[in-house]
Amino acid sequence: MEFGVAAMWLRYYADLEIPREIIRDDVEGFEEVTRRPMGVVSAITPWNFPIALAMWKIAPALRAGNTIVVKPSPYTPLATLALANVLRGTFPDGVLNVVTGPDPLGATMVSHPVPRKVSFTGSTSVGRKVALGAADGLKRITLELGGNDPAVILGDVDVEKIAPSLFQSAFNNNGQICLAVKRVYAHESIQPQLVEALSEIAKSVKVDEGTVDGTVLGPINNKPQFDLVKGLVADALSNGARAAAGGGPIDRKGYFHQPTILDQVDDGMRIVDEEQFGPALPIVSFRDEADVIVRANRGEYGLTASVWSGDAEHAARLAPQIDAGQVSINGHGSGVLPHLPFGGHKSSGIGVENGPWGLHSFTELQVITGPSRH
Repeated sequence: MEFGVAAMWLRYYADLEIPREIIRDDVEGFEEVTRRPMGVVSAITPWNFPIALAMWKIAPALRAGNTIVVKPSPYTPLATLALANVLRGTFPDGVLNVVTGPDPLGATMVSHPVPRKVSFTGSTSVGRKVALGAADGLKRITLELGGNDPAVILGDVDVEKIAPSLFQSAFNNNGQICLAVKRVYAHESIQPQLVEALSEIAKSVKVDEGTVDGTVLGPINNKPQFDLVKGLVADALSNGARAAAGGGPIDRKGYFHQPTILDQVDDGMRIVDEEQFGPALPIVSFRDEADVIVRANRGEYGLTASVWSGDAEHAARLAPQIDAGQVSINGHGSGVLPHLPFGGHKSSGIGVENGPWGLHSFTELQVITGPSRH
């Protein structure tokens, strides 16, 4: 899947032109706005999609005419190094560069005087450090940060119909996706039924190593993330939540955790208020639509969201009320495509990636004016 995404992004940007913008061209004068490459840019990528998210930055940066230095996560250096090795010789030496290593390599890259832009994907806490480190050099930044993405499920849905898609939206890649559903607000009339449907799916999926036939979910990527998910689930259970499915780690070697569905939860619990980035999903009950919009907008994040309803037009009227960079209707993350902008509101980021907007973020404007060219 990652290499398919990487190829899609490369093909999209290969065909995307930066048009000349002639503002004035008459007998009295000439005015043109151009977009110039910045020169050297840097990219810092996360561990959850080390190929695809690197290409989200590489493709537009190179298409705009820059050279780029990419630093992958210390947890997943080999995949990005292998990608660079595959592309060796495709570009002149020095155009695409990958450097790996532990901290403080990332901080050193951000503060280095040569790169004129830093594009970072990762946690909000690290994103703040990137912004501070880039400030001294007045570097341009694009920050794609964390999310606590809500899915609002109205009472008129067909629960059995939407449950598989909703489960995938929350648990794909074991929940280790910045835009995965992190909390569900389900209308009280269908909340018990939805909890049951999602729990049945959670109990049925096979959790194992990715090389084992039939595996649906693998391990959590690393020990700090494993400990975070385990701690959030334990905290919820100790504060009155019920594990309708799962509820803790799997008793085996490795960072394997049961896919967990929690109910009897509410705003204020850590599992609802914080980004778990793992295989645990709280299902919160609500009664009033106006109130659930307020609750969905609680907190510092605003990356993605979704509204699910048997009446798509009704959902479409609610969707703009959610403060997020992307809101999907009867699906989640359906707008993550190379031609659409992707970025968050509030603490979920600065700037956007993808589409012409992402390409433009790797350029600087220049105005050319002069006498008439007629």
